[in-house]
Amino acid sequence: MGYERYESPALPRWRERLNQYWKLIRGDRPIGVLLLLWPTWWALWLATGGVPGGWVLFVFTAGVWLTRSAGCVINDYADRWLDPQVERTRGRPLATGAVSGREALLVFAVLMIVAFALVLTLNRLTIMLSFVGLFLAASYPYLKRYTHLPQVYLGLAFGWGIPMAFAAVQGHVPPVGWVLYGANILWATAYDTWYAMVDREDDLRAGSKSTAILFGDLDLLIQGVLYTLVLLALALVGKQAGLGLYYWIGLGIAAVFVAWEFVMVRHRDRQACFRAFLHNNWVGAAIFVGIAAHYALGS
Repeated sequence: MGYERYESPALPRWRERLNQYWKLIRGDRPIGVLLLLWPTWWALWLATGGVPGGWVLFVFTAGVWLTRSAGCVINDYADRWLDPQVERTRGRPLATGAVSGREALLVFAVLMIVAFALVLTLNRLTIMLSFVGLFLAASYPYLKRYTHLPQVYLGLAFGWGIPMAFAAVQGHVPPVGWVLYGANILWATAYDTWYAMVDREDDLRAGSKSTAILFGDLDLLIQGVLYTLVLLALALVGKQAGLGLYYWIGLGIAAVFVAWEFVMVRHRDRQACFRAFLHNNWVGAAIFVGIAAHYALGS
């Protein structure tokens, strides 16, 4: 007795479109949300001196997902000339033509409108700062054509939730908020350089620019300097905010995680560099747990 070959039915068109949009906003890859969420939560917990109010926490948490998703869309729109030439990105919806440029811009607009609607429930300073955030998010993807420092600009964009969080809670941005923002710029530059090291050869062929290309053979040395500055800046945050033992334990654990990343990438293998990039989720989590434990348990 023979067996009939089974073929799974094609997805309905509407489900296929939603699937492509989900890929476009990196819904299947939440690491970017986490790397944006941790510093935003650092700021919220520091600004409130403990657990923030439910609505503010919701607005910033949802805003992180919306703005990161919008950032991915506009990044792919700007890189639709580059992504087909890079092994890691040639399967993205815009690179394959599964989603058109017009569709991508519409998705970007919808995401940003929803995010802005949430911000409108907060105070005037936070609303004003959101316009800066929009500019940073929309302009970041174009930097790699003109400068080797798009990773620094990513830090500016990814960390903008920090001053916004202080503004929403306290009505102003204190010095510790700007130090924390500076720490995040350094951190994002460092972890996104791991990411850029994955694509370095493809980017060189395509004519794109990055810190990984700029640093060249000194990449690991400069990464060591960057991560040292990150930890020093976070130590200054702890001192300015009067954080106690639990925070310093969290910072120490984060330092161990960072050291392990250098063990991972010692041979500069592409997959190892990508794992080091992903590993920064644990660095951010360790800092957050230290801050949260300080306010929850005291030290």
